Amino acid sequence: MKFNIAVIAGDGIGPEITKVTTDVLEAAGAKFGHGFKFTDVLMGGCAIDKTGVPLPDETIRICKDSDSVLLGAVGGPKWDTLPGHLRPEKGLLGIRAALGLYANIRPAVLFPSLINACPLRADIAARGIDMVVYRELTGGMYFGERGMREGKYGAEAYDTEAYSKFEVERIARLAFECALTRKKHVISIDKANVLDSSRLWRATVAEVAKAYPGVTCENMLVDNAAMQLVKNPSQFDVIVTSNIFGDILSDEASMVTGSIGMLPSSSIGDSKLGLYEPIHGSAPDIAGKDLANPIATVLSAAMMLESSLGLPDAALAIRRAIDAALLKGFRTGDIMSAGCTPVGCKEMGGLIIAGLK
Repeated sequence: MKFNIAVIAGDGIGPEITKVTTDVLEAAGAKFGHGFKFTDVLMGGCAIDKTGVPLPDETIRICKDSDSVLLGAVGGPKWDTLPGHLRPEKGLLGIRAALGLYANIRPAVLFPSLINACPLRADIAARGIDMVVYRELTGGMYFGERGMREGKYGAEAYDTEAYSKFEVERIARLAFECALTRKKHVISIDKANVLDSSRLWRATVAEVAKAYPGVTCENMLVDNAAMQLVKNPSQFDVIVTSNIFGDILSDEASMVTGSIGMLPSSSIGDSKLGLYEPIHGSAPDIAGKDLANPIATVLSAAMMLESSLGLPDAALAIRRAIDAALLKGFRTGDIMSAGCTPVGCKEMGGLIIAGLK
């Protein structure tokens, strides 16, 4: 089969990690008899430089006409002084909304071969970490009413956290469906002791839970969740939470598994079309130096093969090739341990491709 993939390389290390990933996809396609046509499109800082906007209409059109979308990373200090509506990150919010992608799925797994990279105590790491975060993606504070005004103490800024029952229901259903395939345990994270939006969130999740009697559902306040992720991460199976809480907690989850450079994500809606990206940023300090860890992006591509393209065998082969490279002791700088062999971005990609062959 032939698939059309839109590639948003973006900024910083984005071009490096997406190049490695498309090479891996081509190798996987050759192994299993599939082909990929990659179309490069602009978004983020590079789009601002060339078109004046972070998300050109042409990018949206091509992404909508593709089977799936692969994204590297956007942003960097070069564009930090631009007004909010012209920041690179605005493109990321815009593409999610344009494609109707309301659920961000972020698995966080501690690879046994990377247990020494886990910053937690050895006895905690030994229990294992294997969770998936379902983050609502198109509501909440990032999309709520915002602005500047005169307040009690002079000029002030505001950002509004707002959720509808509908928005909470649809992300909750996805989380419960996932839990049915795992350990049948959902933890819903909110701030219901303070926020009205979280009280609606908690009540709505409870209603959805009634349709899944075989799944255990519990609530956890976000501040406690932040502590529990470092105290006892093995207790988590499926997490469902809001846009801003999911953004923060999934980054924390990535670090307890060893490195943010290891965690993939998918953003999905009601169709097969999805956006697949690593959860890390553009890392401009190492851009162009062949130091980036491409594994999170390659794992994101594996999620794409499985979820959007219906190629689970190819996805599994990529994951096994990554496991093989790590078990042989090859490491990029972010996951380096004593006695291992340091490699760069390109070489790690080559090792994964060798594992596929």
